Amino acid sequence: LRVPGTLVGEGRSGVDLAARGRRRAALTWTLWIALVVALSGPRLVMPATALPASGREIMIAMDLSGSMERRDFALNGETVNRLTAVKRVGTDFIRRRAGDRIGLVIFADQAYVAAAPSFDTAAVARALDEATIGISGRSTGIGDGLGLALRRLDPRDAGGDAAGVKPGEKAAKAVILLSDGANNAGQTAPKDVADLAKELGIKVYTIALGPRDMADADGEQDVVDTETLRDMAQASGGEAFRVRTTDDLVRVADAIDRLEGGRALAPPLPLRRDLWPWPAALALLSAAALLASRRGA
Repeated sequence: LRVPGTLVGEGRSGVDLAARGRRRAALTWTLWIALVVALSGPRLVMPATALPASGREIMIAMDLSGSMERRDFALNGETVNRLTAVKRVGTDFIRRRAGDRIGLVIFADQAYVAAAPSFDTAAVARALDEATIGISGRSTGIGDGLGLALRRLDPRDAGGDAAGVKPGEKAAKAVILLSDGANNAGQTAPKDVADLAKELGIKVYTIALGPRDMADADGEQDVVDTETLRDMAQASGGEAFRVRTTDDLVRVADAIDRLEGGRALAPPLPLRRDLWPWPAALALLSAAALLASRRGA
């Protein structure tokens, strides 16, 4: 049976139209479903590890005068200068204070902020490790160093941005001041600044560094003024420590770590991964395919 070619062409055309219609319907439904799913905002909740939080703010004020070059400390069986020993113990102390907002002040002839208070303890430890003698002079301005540290621990801060501190509460603040000399530079008296720290509610922990002090100096220059540092700590409600060796320095760091302890795990923050871009991309592709099929028709 011979069928006219015109009828065969019309039949094939009808079949193509029907298939094209089914494809358009499938693309339309895919577009609609993908768009609804994308607008619903699907997301995946990822597990998060709880971080330590203490609500404490600590400023380390470190003497960087010329006497820190003296080689009278031992480290790993070798004789090193005081600054090297302080860097080794101090960086380890800072890294252990995860959860604290911690900063670093350097003082000699002048005082400056080497690291602004931050929760990034690794960056503060790196700033301490990069400290160089002579960058701010070679004298010892203890009062100015403490004063700048107190200024960065703003007492007007309600502590709302500190980890582990509830809104309206004040964060616990402390200054750890380390010196191996006597105050012979700057414009402020150390004892007066320590009295100000007490008024602000900021404890000052002082560390007298060096094998000899002014009480048994026997005419030796540039020895540590232990009495003044002790008076400063007592005036502010803190504690004074005496360090003659590297082992003493390690024990003092551990003692301060315990005194300013009380860290606990903060409530973990859930990490969410948004999934809406995937159905949104599928909807976009479906819309493009639908538009292309209509143009082809």
